[in-house]
Amino acid sequence: MSKSLLDLTPVEAVACCSPVTREPLSAEAADRIAPLLKALADPVRLRLLSLVASHADGEACVCDLNDAFDLSQPTISHHLKVLHEAGLLGREKRGVWVYYRVEAAALGDLAGLLGGVTG
Repeated sequence: MSKSLLDLTPVEAVACCSPVTREPLSAEAADRIAPLLKALADPVRLRLLSLVASHADGEACVCDLNDAFDLSQPTISHHLKVLHEAGLLGREKRGVWVYYRVEAAALGDLAGLLGGVTG
């Protein structure tokens, strides 16, 4: 059963759209994709995504990320939660720690949406 565009997650909405250089986004697609871009628009979240992606084995524990910022652990966890809810990070609890990994498909889909943009 296929979903309507309004039922898609932000990541699914990006995956189904043509690059913005090929045809204009519909209002519905823009509404669905905006939360994904909004999640990336925060400098802390953008750095967190980069830190997780570049960490050994492509995953990082919250404990590995805290020292990179002059922020409290709850604040870091909040930003990680936003990235997870947007579909950019996966997570797995191991004991008392939560490990995050980049959802490569989400980044690929986002790159595809912006594909073909040249300067």
